[in-house]
Amino acid sequence: MDISVTRDVFRLAQVFTISRGSRTQTEVVTVKISDGGVTGWGECVPYARYDETLDSVTAEIEGLPESFDRAALQDLLPAGAARNAVDCALWDLEAKRAGKRVWDLAGLAAPGPEVTAYTLSLDAPEAMRAQAAEHAHRPLLKIKLGTPDDMPRLEAVRAGAPEARIIVDANEGWSAEVYADLAPHLVRLGVSLVEQPLPAGEDEALIGMERPVPVCADESCHDRASLPHLKGKYDVVNIKLDKTGGLTEALALREAALAEGYKVMVGCMVGSSLAMAPATLVAQGAMVTDLDGPLLLAEDRDNALTFDEAGVHPPKAVLWG
Repeated sequence: MDISVTRDVFRLAQVFTISRGSRTQTEVVTVKISDGGVTGWGECVPYARYDETLDSVTAEIEGLPESFDRAALQDLLPAGAARNAVDCALWDLEAKRAGKRVWDLAGLAAPGPEVTAYTLSLDAPEAMRAQAAEHAHRPLLKIKLGTPDDMPRLEAVRAGAPEARIIVDANEGWSAEVYADLAPHLVRLGVSLVEQPLPAGEDEALIGMERPVPVCADESCHDRASLPHLKGKYDVVNIKLDKTGGLTEALALREAALAEGYKVMVGCMVGSSLAMAPATLVAQGAMVTDLDGPLLLAEDRDNALTFDEAGVHPPKAVLWG
């Protein structure tokens, strides 16, 4: 089994800002696994929030043994970006060997399109209003917030897109007091979900707090091991393959979360269509799908995913799976 690791850079269509900073491009790690004349591939986005870098992820992948299967991989690497790229490449390899689609191998129904959120970058209120107005035709907008002064931004986005469904992502940027103050206004402005309002290490404060809008765990939820720590704090879990360490654990987390009464959101880092492709399987029937990474890029992979009025469509076999 031959594993190659490369780094790819994709330019963003515009500056992308969250509460932790801004960027103009996204850097990803691409993994190709070849065996018996067949090659599968996958992509991951190392995330500094989880102490991941391009170098550290590359080193993890290059440290793998010469031969292993997808089941063994779950113990060879921890949940995270490195395992994600390898796991998804193995799924692609298995599908190509078998001449089947990944969803058939996984025992899943054939996927269809899912309406995806489109993310509005954190900015001054008037700039966010302009962003919202430009994308007001989209059915679901996601607002990046996470400062103590977010109320004008919320008002501005709602004014710019009065008909759109809105979800909010604070990226751990609020305190309990800020969130409590904003909560009734989230209801008033028709926000349908708030992601990770408090830092993951301080989310005990959510226990006993009124949650008039469903609260989603993002940084607080990585894989199935996270679930016991979410009780009483969250209503929804955000499943991202770069956190779960691949499609294998993502599907298992979805099943476990639903069994425990959580609703599911399926999200992404800012990556290409190759990174989103496996996540479209996990997103089937999700409360919220947030797989807009390719929409934020100025360039994408060949045979990119299709986005239209029906949402994000599952990949063609020529891309992945």
